[in-house]
Amino acid sequence: MDKPTSEQFEHINNQLISEFSKTLEMFSLNQTEAQLFVTLFFNDEPMTLDDMKDALGRSKTAMSNATRTLLDFNLIERVFIKGARKDLYQAKKDLYDKFMKTYVSRWLSAIDQQLSSLDSIQSQVQESNINSDSLDNKLTEAIKFHRSLEEVFKQISQYDQ
Repeated sequence: MDKPTSEQFEHINNQLISEFSKTLEMFSLNQTEAQLFVTLFFNDEPMTLDDMKDALGRSKTAMSNATRTLLDFNLIERVFIKGARKDLYQAKKDLYDKFMKTYVSRWLSAIDQQLSSLDSIQSQVQESNINSDSLDNKLTEAIKFHRSLEEVFKQISQYDQ
């Protein structure tokens, strides 16, 4: 069997990063954030912003923004290495747990915001004395839908504890 060339290795590595990142994009990460996380996840050593920029062929600003988002979602961490002059980052390895907690939390937050907005709309309808069975039914269904989602994601969050 022939030894793979560096071009073949690079091509397969890029395919792996691309396919893995597609899954992570379903967790509301953009393409750059997902690809950066995968790169950090598979890298054995912490990386600087310059390392990330070189690995993904993106700007340092794009890497900085993606890093900030991943830090906010608690998916990566800043690490200290004595003598290093630049910030270093690495992926947190408990991947499933981190993504599920982040995903469920974001859904619950979004649902809460939507329910608040729907309650506000319902109050406006009541205050304006609009008598519309159609509008009342639509509001009731929208609230019911969001309450059902809320219940499902609360159940999921109980399993993550």
